[in-house]
Amino acid sequence: MGIIEDYGSTLLLLTIIFGFFMAWGVGANDVANAMGTSVGAKAITVKQAIIIAMVFEFAGAYLAGGEVTSTIRKGIIDPAALSDDPHLLVYGMMSALLAAGIWLLIATTFGWPVSTTHSIVGAIVGFASVGISVDAVAWGKVGNIAASWIVSPILAGSLSFMLFMSVRKFVFDTADPFVSAKRVVPFYIFMVGFIISMVTMVKGLKHVGLDLTFQQSLVLSAIVALLFALIGIFAMSRIHRVVDSANHDIVNIERLFGVLMLFTACSMAFAHGSNDVANAIGPLAAVNSIISSGGEVMQQARMPNWILLLGGGGIVAGLAIYGYRVMRTIGTHITELTPSSGFAAELAAATTVVIASGYSLPVSTTHTLVGGVLGVGLARGLAALNLRVVGTIFISWLVTLPAGAGLAIIFFYLFKAIFGE
Repeated sequence: MGIIEDYGSTLLLLTIIFGFFMAWGVGANDVANAMGTSVGAKAITVKQAIIIAMVFEFAGAYLAGGEVTSTIRKGIIDPAALSDDPHLLVYGMMSALLAAGIWLLIATTFGWPVSTTHSIVGAIVGFASVGISVDAVAWGKVGNIAASWIVSPILAGSLSFMLFMSVRKFVFDTADPFVSAKRVVPFYIFMVGFIISMVTMVKGLKHVGLDLTFQQSLVLSAIVALLFALIGIFAMSRIHRVVDSANHDIVNIERLFGVLMLFTACSMAFAHGSNDVANAIGPLAAVNSIISSGGEVMQQARMPNWILLLGGGGIVAGLAIYGYRVMRTIGTHITELTPSSGFAAELAAATTVVIASGYSLPVSTTHTLVGGVLGVGLARGLAALNLRVVGTIFISWLVTLPAGAGLAIIFFYLFKAIFGE
């Protein structure tokens, strides 16, 4: 226990710095993904995106982030394998945070929307399998996570394709699209409110002491969704038709969908916070637990509020300072987005992420959102997609896992050399 006793406070301070750095990277890369569709569709400004992220990212992390945080913290590595050498787990989690943070900084600089989940899971698996033992990794859990990386973009792409086709059928292909939009958009807003409310009440409120039954959650979610729809109807009532030309009618319809995108942007931020804040604070929570207990590797550890605050603060800082690069890629470079198509991509991605969060699966928000954007692009035909940008994104995804693992292994041995074995 000598290393924990001698260097505990130093190790914790370094982990806090690395955790904030990682959260900053999540904000710069992943939250920019989440907000990129809304900004690209010109439904909200960059400043509004930052405000929405501040409120809803934190709400998602605090209310529904605990399930995924536990997977990142103790689901990927078997803590029992390190009970005799707790300092190795500390080194490993520090290495994972620093490695993932550096890779995210590199990727964001080039405007690549990579997966922060890929980065941190790859880093944890890398240090654990090489630095400790291949048996220390829960390969079954890693397999489930890896499968979700393939399933999630396909699911999000399929959902966004169907949503966008429904918009075409029920709005654009009708006799009076503007009137149809006013009638249909509240139903979409109801869907957004219901999905987010359901995941919060079924999974999230246990963390704040409210344990609702499934039936109670259904009723309350329907009430919240109805309130969402009424707010949307009020906001749309202020949008009046300008009849100059057929083109103006399209502009009017897109303005109605702009109201809807405010709701989907909030839902995407909430979904992202519930899932991806774990990438930054899961390893920090593990280190804090070990050091505060004097070296004991516990199966269960309480998530202190200050760690959630640190994660939320880092995420907002990253988005505000450096998020514009990835926002540009997602919002304008893959395919041209309008509020009607951007809504379909965002709602599909948010639905996929919150479902995965409910099952404790740390899926990639990046993969789901790019899948959603590809889905609405394909709905307009293959020519609507910038295939060169799509190819670059896929290559960056393939590089992410080995990059995170390789950097983590280097840092793991570096910390062992500095603080001792």
